[in-house]
Amino acid sequence: MHRSGFVTIIGNPNVGKSTLINHLLGEKISIITPKAQTTRHRLLGILSHKNYQIVFSDTPGVIKAKYKLQDAMMHFVRESLDDSDLIIYMVDSSKEELADDNIVKILKKINKNCLLLINKIDLVSQEMVISLANFWSQKFPDFKVLPVSALNKYNLDNVLNTIISYLPESPAYFPKDILTDRSVRFIVSEIIREKIFKRYTKEIPYSSEVVVESFKEKAKIIEINCIIYVERTSQKAILIGKNGSALTSLGSASRRDIQNFLKKKVFLGLYIKVLKDWKKKSSDLKKFGYIKK
Repeated sequence: MHRSGFVTIIGNPNVGKSTLINHLLGEKISIITPKAQTTRHRLLGILSHKNYQIVFSDTPGVIKAKYKLQDAMMHFVRESLDDSDLIIYMVDSSKEELADDNIVKILKKINKNCLLLINKIDLVSQEMVISLANFWSQKFPDFKVLPVSALNKYNLDNVLNTIISYLPESPAYFPKDILTDRSVRFIVSEIIREKIFKRYTKEIPYSSEVVVESFKEKAKIIEINCIIYVERTSQKAILIGKNGSALTSLGSASRRDIQNFLKKKVFLGLYIKVLKDWKKKSSDLKKFGYIKK
């Protein structure tokens, strides 16, 4: 018997969704930073075994949308709920519900298998874990509740076995040798965006978008040129830094991770362009893949 299915993981920003997927897959495909809203796209991570295939859907953290980019991000969340065989609602060691009440209402009415994971239990006492489990079991009585620490890989074997038990009998949806539905170019752009989130503050990470303009694989090196789009000329100056020092540092850190990912020497060119208010314009969001054309 072979099982296959789509598993959607949702939760508020920074509850640990991407950390969970990366650890279950054994590879880093989702970028992780301490800042909220790091994940913008819906990304599929594919875990294959001779007896099963799990297609994880990593989604943006649930927020109340304030502009068109965030509208598109929340559309990815709702879309993934429709497509899934199993929904994992991930919370942390607080008692905060999802930021969008409409998605909470969907979860409470949905007729699908659901699993609620209480993450970051390493930060609280055993008594608090029991209290949290009771709290969430009362909120969502039809959900199976499990405590975990995604960062420390605590109870993830139990999570994996539970997921497999919920999967329907089905052949694999994807070839067994692929890890994600996303292209190498997409992963490269995400690596750079992760570095921007980690190295810059305030509005810079949220106003930046990375596009791989060219990707040329040669015998001994891969030449990659990328454009970093920002919304303001002032943001461009901050990204570049004094005498180009900030951009040089960003490029070096990005190149190291890209080389580790591609297992080959990389030349990385970074260029910055201003695209005013791109987060609020449908035409720009279509160009960047947030809205279907």
